[in-house]
Amino acid sequence: MKALIDLVRPNIWALKPYSCARDEFKGKKADVFLDANESPYNYPLNRYPDPMQEALKAQIAPIKQVRTENMFLGNGSDEAIDLLFRIFCRPGVDNVVAIDPTYGMYEVCADVNDVEYRRVSLDEQFQFHADELLKACDQKTKLVFICSPNNPTGNALRRSEIEAVLERFDGIVVVDEAYSDFSDQRPFRLDIGRYAGLVVLNTFSKAFGCAAIRLGMAFASQEIIGLMNKVKYPYNVNTLTQQKALEVLGDQTKIHQNIVLIREARTALMQAFAQLPLCEKVYPSDANFFLARVSDANAIYQYLVSQGIIVRNRTNVHLCHNCLRITIGTKYENEKLLKALRSL
Repeated sequence: MKALIDLVRPNIWALKPYSCARDEFKGKKADVFLDANESPYNYPLNRYPDPMQEALKAQIAPIKQVRTENMFLGNGSDEAIDLLFRIFCRPGVDNVVAIDPTYGMYEVCADVNDVEYRRVSLDEQFQFHADELLKACDQKTKLVFICSPNNPTGNALRRSEIEAVLERFDGIVVVDEAYSDFSDQRPFRLDIGRYAGLVVLNTFSKAFGCAAIRLGMAFASQEIIGLMNKVKYPYNVNTLTQQKALEVLGDQTKIHQNIVLIREARTALMQAFAQLPLCEKVYPSDANFFLARVSDANAIYQYLVSQGIIVRNRTNVHLCHNCLRITIGTKYENEKLLKALRSL
C-alpha cells in the first residue's frame, strides 16, 4: 500500500477535528456536568452520548475478535462508506472501482462526492477476477469496493481473488461483509493486521436483527480508524442506539439460534422455490436472501404486491434480468410466499 499520507486528501490529513465537551474530560470522574450546555432535566436523555461508544465497542470486540482501537461505529454502514469517500477521494479528481452488480450505496456516495465510479462486471457465475478489476484501476483510484457475500447476487466471492486484490492494489480495499454471518467463508475482519489498506464493513442490521437502530461497523488499522473518527460527526451514534445494541449483544445464544434458523430456512425455501413452474434458476446464496430468475419478474412482482407480499425486483440490474431477490422470512412468511406463487 502507498503511504497513508499519499492516499488521504490533504485537507483531511491537516484537519483539526472538532473537540466536544465529552472528549475534553475523558478519563476523569465527575458527577456535575456543566460543560456541554445540556438541560439539567430529563435524565438520562438530557446528556449527549459517548462520542466514541467505548462501552459498546468493548462488548463488540470479543464477539468480532477485533480490538476496540481497530473499530469504528457509525449510523449504519452507509456512514462508514461515505466517510471513506470524504477521507480519500478528491472530488472531480480521484476515482473508485467496484464490482457490478453490487450494493448500490457505493455508487450513490460516489455521485454525492463527485467521484468517478468505475464498474467491473461479474462473470456468469457472479464471480470477479482480480486481473480484470485491477485493470480498471489507475494512479487516481483510491478505493476498491468488494461486497462478499455480494448483494444482490447472494454468493460469497472467491477468497483467493479478493486476496490478490489486497496484495496488488496500493490503495484502500473495502470488503463489505454485511452478510458474512450467514456464510462459511472466513471473515476478512480477522485479517486487518495482515493488510494495511483493508477496511471491512459489518452491520447490526442483518444477523443481529437490528436494522431499526441504524448501527454499522468498520474494522481497519488503527491509523485508518483514527481518520474516520477525526472526520465523523461528534455524536454520530445516539444513546438509545448504543443502549439497545448492548442489550441485544447480551444474548449471544439468541443471535446464534436466529442465524441457524435463517440458514436452515434458506435451504428449504430455495429448494421449494426451484420447484415452482415460474422459476428458471435459483442462484447459490451465502446470505440471508437468494436471487432467482423467473419467467416474468415484473408481472410476478406486481402479483405478489397485490397479495401483500413484498420482494425485491432486480430485473433492471446488470446481469439480473427477470430476477427477484427474496429475503428469508419466518416460517409463516415463507409459506405465504410459496402458497401465493403456487396459485399463480
